[in-house]
Amino acid sequence: MSPQPSRPRVLVIAEAANPEWVSVPLVGWCLAEALTRVADVHLVTQVRNREAILATGWREGREFTCIDSEAVARPVYAVREAVRRITGAGWTAATAVASLTYPYFEHLLWRRFEPALRAGAFDLVHRVTPLSPTTPSIIAARLKRLGVPFLWGPINGGVPWPDAFGHVQRQEGEWLSSVRGLHRLLPGARATRRDAAAILVGSRDTWGQLAGHHDRCVYLPENAVDPARFRARADQAGPPPLRLAFVGRLVPYKGCDLVLDAAAGLLRSGQATLDVIGDGPERARLEAKVAALGVGGAVRLEGWVAHTAMAERLARSQVLAFPSIREFGGGVVLEAMASGLVPVVVDYAGPAEHVTPATGFRVPLGSPAEITARLRVVLEGLVADPAARAGLAARGLERVAALYTWDARAAQVRKVYDWVLAGGAPADRPDFGMPLGAPRS
Repeated sequence: MSPQPSRPRVLVIAEAANPEWVSVPLVGWCLAEALTRVADVHLVTQVRNREAILATGWREGREFTCIDSEAVARPVYAVREAVRRITGAGWTAATAVASLTYPYFEHLLWRRFEPALRAGAFDLVHRVTPLSPTTPSIIAARLKRLGVPFLWGPINGGVPWPDAFGHVQRQEGEWLSSVRGLHRLLPGARATRRDAAAILVGSRDTWGQLAGHHDRCVYLPENAVDPARFRARADQAGPPPLRLAFVGRLVPYKGCDLVLDAAAGLLRSGQATLDVIGDGPERARLEAKVAALGVGGAVRLEGWVAHTAMAERLARSQVLAFPSIREFGGGVVLEAMASGLVPVVVDYAGPAEHVTPATGFRVPLGSPAEITARLRVVLEGLVADPAARAGLAARGLERVAALYTWDARAAQVRKVYDWVLAGGAPADRPDFGMPLGAPRS
């Protein structure tokens, strides 16, 4: 067994990596940036991210390289947006169309970096984004032939639609979900799973999709927080009313309407207020619902809030009410916990893997009426017992600080690097618990 390098040389691939955006591009950037503290990293990203990365002080050609795949990416993006506008197609269809451009990105990347890889300039290659497990890599097999380990992930996606929410699936235009399995027929799909030296898996649902490869899988959610950004803290000891917040796009599956129905009594009686932070196609319907419920005096629909201002905004509330029924990651839940809020989520998919009984509430999945009723009970309990809120919030802060900062995530990934470079023996595979921090079997 060859000795492990003190700081492995890693070519990090993050086609989406942008410090000024949110969602996947922010994950790509934050993880790549954090990895520079545990490894010698060279980031490869798409050219659209150049200016934002240069603004951070990174030097092009030294710390990062941009790949200009716009000749394919730009027209495909235009087609994707036209299809979504005309047909109402949802996230799965958008991801499928976007995946058509990615092989060209990797083709250009390989042409640029093959000589360096053959010369041994990198100890391993780590593809961070795309996060979707349906987007294969055309270079995984090539890297294996070169003897350069390929690390894939965190990958996350494919959460099934709950049976009781077929109407929401139709509203979201998620007709392609039923044939999602066809992604296995894409060029490179089988090779990516077969030839990856390690696969970082962001959720239990995705773990289940990788049967046959678990000896190389490590459970590690993709989301984390920057503690320097989330310094403001909610005041759980503040006077009534209870301050609730919903944060997210105003689309059917996020469940803002369930929050309104569950909290209506508390809102009308003055025992709670609700700030709806976000915007989207459901806004007009939610405004009408607020009026119909007679809770206009206690509900504020704030629209979009810049991510740079989110920490301060969250800290004005005390409870995050977020009953999304198909959330892959749920980064907003971690941001709320990092701000001292108590999270209330549905016990399904990503958010349920971040929240424990010691840090918040996981409402059992059911029909919309059942979730609403269960959510109402939890919110009424939080109004009645302010002391319980303080304890939950404090333990949530501790959980995030220990497991969910970007530096913590980079340290976890570094352990995977070391394992791969030491030979990747299944018996020595890193295990951080599933969910994260859970006792290991």
